[in-house]
Amino acid sequence: MLLTVSHTTRYVFEDPVSHGLQRLRLKPKSTHGQEVLDWTMELTGAKVEAEYDDQHNNHTALVSLEPGAQEVIVTCKGSVQTSISDGVTGMHSGHMPLWCFLRPTGLTRAGNKVRQLVASVEADREDTLGFLHALSYAVGEAVEYLPGETDTATTAEQVLTTGKGVCQDHAHVFISAGRLLDIPMRYVGGYLKMDDRDEQEAGHGWAEAYVQGLGWVGFDISNKVCPDERYIRVATGCDYGEAAPVTGISHGGGATSLDVHLSVAEKLLGGQQQQQSGDGSQQQQQTGSGSA
Repeated sequence: MLLTVSHTTRYVFEDPVSHGLQRLRLKPKSTHGQEVLDWTMELTGAKVEAEYDDQHNNHTALVSLEPGAQEVIVTCKGSVQTSISDGVTGMHSGHMPLWCFLRPTGLTRAGNKVRQLVASVEADREDTLGFLHALSYAVGEAVEYLPGETDTATTAEQVLTTGKGVCQDHAHVFISAGRLLDIPMRYVGGYLKMDDRDEQEAGHGWAEAYVQGLGWVGFDISNKVCPDERYIRVATGCDYGEAAPVTGISHGGGATSLDVHLSVAEKLLGGQQQQQSGDGSQQQQQTGSGSA
């Protein structure tokens, strides 16, 4: 599937900014199941200071805000060729050893709620893939998809306590539970081609588990599927914080407002765009000075 992405993030500051830095993870990876054909990023009110691939092989741009800026706009556009993979993204590669994906983080540290959830799953733990499918179903049943109840700092334990959350929260609970069983787990941030529309409010998040013999396998708990050709992987990490599309700090500026415009569409031969039908879930996953 040939997918086109147009993603604009606009920050408006109440007062002029004296200094600011942002770390952007917005360019998808060319990896198993997807190839980035073209990608551009344009900045207003900021400039690129450095570009590099981080410890997770995420393409990262470090940008500085122009002194006195009251508006910063980041516009990304590109096209990505994807293929059906049934959620399997292949064997592990990169700088991070697999054991790093077993360690708890602040967002995924397991407590009594996560332990109780794992204990409730009636599936053969020797069948890792089968157990993970059962676990993903259990997480979806335990956490109702409901926007506005959590934010980017909400932990897996807190999500299970309230029983409400969005895609990011589903992923963190799933990751926390899997690590209790010594299964390497990671967070994935990216784009999803919604089946009923192109225009969206923000990107999407899901989880991947490392299964011996298969490699990394994706689970989108919010949509009850393994990622397919509608998904574009942008960044991975041990939790959302390591895969967040935008993080940053700024001095001055006062109150900050954030506006995101995102379109993910299928491009057919001849340049036509096509919409499909179905359902998807997403959460605004932008952070920075005054997290959104």
